[in-house]
Amino acid sequence: DYCNIGQNTPILVFKCKLHQLKSAFHRPQTLSYRNGYALPRRPTVGIGNDPLLSEQLTQQEISELAFETPDLTYCAFGKRVHEDFIPAHVALDKKALRYYGYFMEAILYSPEEQYRVRPVVIYYYLEDDSICIIEPTVENSGIPQGKRIKRHQLPKNERGEHYHWKDLNLGMDLDVYGVKYRITQCDTFTKEFMESEGMIVNDPEPMPADPYIIRRENPPPCHTTPSTFDNLHKFLNMDRKVLRFFTLWDDADSLYGESRPVTIHYYLVDDTVEVAEVHQPNSGLDPFPILMRRQRLPKKIKSENFPSAVMEVSKQEVDEYYSPKDFQVGQRMKLLGRNFLLYDCDGFTKEYYQKNHPEMEMKSIEIPKKVDMPQDWKKIVPPYNGFGSLEDSLQNCLRLIPEPPKVNVVKMLENDHKVLRYSARLDSQNPEDEDRRFILSYFLSNDMISIFEKTTRNSGVIGGKFLEKSRVPKPGSTVDKPAYYSPADFAIGATVEVFGHRFVLTDADHYVLKYLESNWSDIPSKTLDSLRQKLGVEILTTQPPDQDGKDYTSHLD
Repeated sequence: DYCNIGQNTPILVFKCKLHQLKSAFHRPQTLSYRNGYALPRRPTVGIGNDPLLSEQLTQQEISELAFETPDLTYCAFGKRVHEDFIPAHVALDKKALRYYGYFMEAILYSPEEQYRVRPVVIYYYLEDDSICIIEPTVENSGIPQGKRIKRHQLPKNERGEHYHWKDLNLGMDLDVYGVKYRITQCDTFTKEFMESEGMIVNDPEPMPADPYIIRRENPPPCHTTPSTFDNLHKFLNMDRKVLRFFTLWDDADSLYGESRPVTIHYYLVDDTVEVAEVHQPNSGLDPFPILMRRQRLPKKIKSENFPSAVMEVSKQEVDEYYSPKDFQVGQRMKLLGRNFLLYDCDGFTKEYYQKNHPEMEMKSIEIPKKVDMPQDWKKIVPPYNGFGSLEDSLQNCLRLIPEPPKVNVVKMLENDHKVLRYSARLDSQNPEDEDRRFILSYFLSNDMISIFEKTTRNSGVIGGKFLEKSRVPKPGSTVDKPAYYSPADFAIGATVEVFGHRFVLTDADHYVLKYLESNWSDIPSKTLDSLRQKLGVEILTTQPPDQDGKDYTSHLD
């Protein structure tokens, strides 16, 4: 028979007759174990003894089953494609309905306005039916704005129900925690979603105008007459407007006094005066920024017997303060017992006087220039004391904290490990120095020279390093213009003076001639001819050295 167990789920139930002819209803064993292996049991003779064999039916029972009409019911249903189940938190993830609205805030104790219209944006999240209300931020509004209600399910009534998206529509009031939000518009996605669900979307409503914003955009005309003594009016019109006068402070009457340049600032916002000292480099004076602090300077005092040395002068004791009319370019004035000569002013000050005080002529005057020390003097470098190299000693004269002299890095990298070696003897009047032989090495990377003395048996002189690597100046060179030995000065037979010792060059390496011939433009012909004459025969029989200077043939060892 057909049974409707589930929705659109047909089940066919067959009726059959069960013949119970067994006498034992236990579950018999079908396997037996022999030698550790599971083997099926052999059937025994007799009906009902073998559990794997079905019981035989009688001929009457077989005929009843053959001619019996099956009582079956079929239902007509088509094939249905079952879609995959997608949960709501996945299908509706990151999908939100957005509504635009406003609420009216009542303004108490204000005669100018009764309420304000504050716009809001309402977000409804379809994933979990939560709502978030945000008020757009307006710059310099003075009102705390932003997120008004955080995201959660808003209660709808006292029965514990919450707002659903079916409860929201345009032109309705949303009552949340005692505040009524009027929904006026929505975005395109929200409108399409509500229409797809069969809801009728109401017509959008216009946002009402805020009377406070309208009043700010069109302020009422003001007929208040501005006052000349109003401090607020003076602050709004004269703030950050300063008159600047270039002045000379005549301090010649004091001990070691002189005329110093200063700048007088007159602040129009509160009629205060400030005197700033102009600091000049190498003047020998301490760089004080302010000579007189910003203050109001009294011009006339009521009492004639008022003491000159007082801590402070109150307003009740002053008849008149200094004003812009008292500052005239080209005249002298006395401020707090000091004489000042006003010789010039800036452009803004001239425009101010032309506009407000046209009777005063602000014409700059020439002042006598101060006779300074002559600038054509030169720095005198002290003589070389013999300690360290010339460059290192000169750095002590140029800076308080000496720095190492600059090095030609390109030359050092190109000529690294390139050395010119010469054989030399000592030119001395002492007969014991005749047999002493030396190896003079010239390093092309930094133009330094080192001298090594060969060991001679039974000479009584210990050989070894005679001079460590150092730059050797030529005789007669000064500290200002030092001249050092170069490969052009090392000719065969030439005399090299090294810190009071005279050496005569007698021989050179083959690499020396090859290097000098490659740079023949900087080498005099006399030096090349002497080397060719000394090494001419050996060049034909000896293999030329490598170009890198690291591995070369030498006959000086």
